[in-house]
Amino acid sequence: MTTKSVPYIYPLKPSKTLHPPIGNFFLKKKFKMSRIVGSHLLRHISKTGRRRFSSSPREPPLTSSSAGPSITANVGSAPPPAEAVKKSRWLLKFAVFGGLTGAASAAGYVTYTYTLEEVDQKTIAFRQAPKNYSVADDASTFDKFQAWVYSTAMIVPAKAVQAYLDIRKTIEEVVWDYSVPFSEKLLPDLYPQEQHIPTLVLDLTDTLIYTDWKRERGWVTFKRPGVDAFLERLAQFYEIVVYTDQLNMNVDPILERLDQKGCVRHRLARTATRYLDGKHYRVQDPRNTLSKTATDDTDLSKLNRDPSRIIYITAHPDSTLQPENSVVINPWNPETVDTALLDLLPFLEYVAMNKPPDIRATLASYQGKDIPTEFIERTKEYQRRMKEQKPRTGLFGRH
Repeated sequence: MTTKSVPYIYPLKPSKTLHPPIGNFFLKKKFKMSRIVGSHLLRHISKTGRRRFSSSPREPPLTSSSAGPSITANVGSAPPPAEAVKKSRWLLKFAVFGGLTGAASAAGYVTYTYTLEEVDQKTIAFRQAPKNYSVADDASTFDKFQAWVYSTAMIVPAKAVQAYLDIRKTIEEVVWDYSVPFSEKLLPDLYPQEQHIPTLVLDLTDTLIYTDWKRERGWVTFKRPGVDAFLERLAQFYEIVVYTDQLNMNVDPILERLDQKGCVRHRLARTATRYLDGKHYRVQDPRNTLSKTATDDTDLSKLNRDPSRIIYITAHPDSTLQPENSVVINPWNPETVDTALLDLLPFLEYVAMNKPPDIRATLASYQGKDIPTEFIERTKEYQRRMKEQKPRTGLFGRH
C-alpha cells in the first residue's frame, strides 16, 4: 500500500535575537505553515501532470513511492469511440457503393442483352410476387409473420425492377424520336397518271459523288464520271429520289450544283433514315420496333411507294434493310477510272420500258453477278434465239 509522502521541509535555525521560548513558538508555527503549503503545491502539481500526460479524463491518479513519483498508463485498452464510428461509416459507404455498382452492372447487361418487351415478360411474375403472396385467415401467427416478412422483403426489389422498366421505357421513347424517320410517308402521293412510273432511289456518298478533305484546301466534292448523263437519261423513265445519311445542310448545296437540270424530284437526308446499331438505314417498315435485329418482313412502305417498283442503287450494301431492292456498285474515288453509272443505263432502261410485275424478282435473277455484263450476255443470247426462230423468206416463199 502506497501512501502520499510530503517532501521534508527543513526548519529554519532559531533566531539569536528572539527570546528562546518565543522563538520556538514562532518556529513551530512557521514549520506547520510550510507543511500545509507544500501539501497544496504537491496536489496542484499532481493534477497538472494528469491533464498533460493523460488522453483519458478518467486516468488513475499519480502515485508516489519510496523510489519517487510515477505515472501509470493503461496498455491494450479498447480504441476510442470516435475510431469505431469512423470504421463503421467506412464499411457502410463501401457496402452502398458495392450495391450501386452491382445494380448498375446488372442493369447495363440486361439493357444490352434483352429488349424492353423481353424484360417485361421475364419479370412480370417477380414484380407481382409481393401482391400474390398471401396466407389463409386461420393460419398461425408465425405463418402470418413469415408472410409479412416475405412481402416486405420483396417489395424493394420489385419496385426497383419496375422503376428500371419505367426509366428505360422513357429513355427509349426519347431515343425513338431520333431513330425513326420524321414521317410515316417520306414521299408525297403519286398523281394518278404517274402510277405506272417506277422509282429509282440513289445513294449519294461514294455513289454519285466523292467528298475529300485536306488541310490546305478544306472540303472538296467530286462528281462521279457520267453522273450528268445518267440523271438526265433516267429522268425520262423513273421518279428519281436521292436518299442519303448526310445532313440536309450538306446535301442541299451539293445537289444544287450537281442537279442543275432538276432531274432529281425528291431529296431525303438523315432525318428520313432509321438509326439502328450505329448505322443510318435508308428505308424500313414502320412495323419494326426498336430492337437489336431487323425482321425479315421489312418493306419500303415508308417511302409511300410500291416496293415491287423500287430500285435502290448504292455503293454501301449495308445501308438498307431491303437487299432485294438493291443494286450494288463499287465505291468511287477520283483516282480510279469509272464507268459504272453509264454501264447500268441499258439495264435500267430495259426494266423501265418492259415494266416487270415485280422488279425484285428481276434483280434476284442477277444476284451474285455483274449486272451490266450479265445483261449484255443475256441480250446477245436473246437476239441469237430470235434470229434462229425468224423464218426465212425468198422469191418462192418460205424455205
